[in-house]
Amino acid sequence: MRIGIDARFYGSVGKGLGRYTQKLIEGLEAFDTDNEYFIFLGRENFGEYVPKYPRFKKVLARYPWYGFSEQFLFPFLLLRYRLDLVHFPHFNVPFWYPKKFIVTIHDLILLHYPTLRNTTRPALLYIIKFRAYRLIIASAIRRARHIITVSQFTEQDIAERYPFAQEKMSVTYEATDLFCSFVLPREERALLGRFLLLRSDTQAMPEKKTRDILRPYVLYVGNAYPHKNLEALLRTAAVFPDMIFVLVGKEDYFYLRLKQSAKQRGLENVLFTGFVDDHQLNTLYRFAVCYLFPSLYEGFGLPPLEAMARGLPVLSSDRGSLPEILGSAAHFFDPQVEGSLEKALAAIFGSEALRNELSERGYAQAARYSWETMAKATLALYKESIQNKK
Repeated sequence: MRIGIDARFYGSVGKGLGRYTQKLIEGLEAFDTDNEYFIFLGRENFGEYVPKYPRFKKVLARYPWYGFSEQFLFPFLLLRYRLDLVHFPHFNVPFWYPKKFIVTIHDLILLHYPTLRNTTRPALLYIIKFRAYRLIIASAIRRARHIITVSQFTEQDIAERYPFAQEKMSVTYEATDLFCSFVLPREERALLGRFLLLRSDTQAMPEKKTRDILRPYVLYVGNAYPHKNLEALLRTAAVFPDMIFVLVGKEDYFYLRLKQSAKQRGLENVLFTGFVDDHQLNTLYRFAVCYLFPSLYEGFGLPPLEAMARGLPVLSSDRGSLPEILGSAAHFFDPQVEGSLEKALAAIFGSEALRNELSERGYAQAARYSWETMAKATLALYKESIQNKK
């Protein structure tokens, strides 16, 4: 069988979606020895993927996400390779692609939060694009041979909006890597010092060297899109002035807006690190008091699961798929109840026993998910979709 994978989101350029696409391809390389694959990559990530086997071939697809060329030109490139099946790991399936495909729908955030705060574009253009997105999503769900979702929550969300899709959906959970790279103590100290998370111990005896004391901090890793509810984090920072709130994420329009909001509030205990690579990120996970995730909607919730895999206690909202994915391993709060977050955070600060319990539960919860299982289940759906003649 000849199978195509739209991997234009592959790797770091696609963030969480890029991680999913990368792990899927790596799993298929490890377990499928029969089929031939064509991996369609964009300019930004074409060099990032290096096929391990001859049966995996990469193809340059010069079509930006969500653009005109994606919808009207990309289908011709796909048709050129006479594919038995194409897997689109996101909803942006070309409207005019006529052959068999399956699609992964990670969430319906765009439909639940269609606000102008989600864009930097003029209002009229956003409204036009939103209606186009809604049409593309509905078309992809209707025409797909099969629909993969990443949680039961997302599956139910889709079924409620598109009842006709209920009989052709399957859940394949995402996962997180269960290991982290080793960081030398001097590197850790340098990183923490760079982010001003170390302070000198003024109580040290004169005859002894001054010690560096770690300032307690809460960690958030991810983007700053409005549904992430990071304004709640700023409000909480004002309640806990002795605690540092560290936000890790590539600086963009949304982070710049959040930084401006923090400045207007006079919050000196909120730290924006910008982009931090995985090697350095392990240090920030290692020394944080807890990981805070105040999101209002998640289709899976990979960031808090990654924190659990690194032993960090997780404080999470109870919305979307988060209770399903994190189980009893997280300490939950209701993001729409005033004071709920502050009360939950105070409980974690005040109890080392609770932090240790959450850490142990987190290790076990993260281990329940496997990229290998996800890849094998997806391969089975490829075979089923191709053999299905309906």
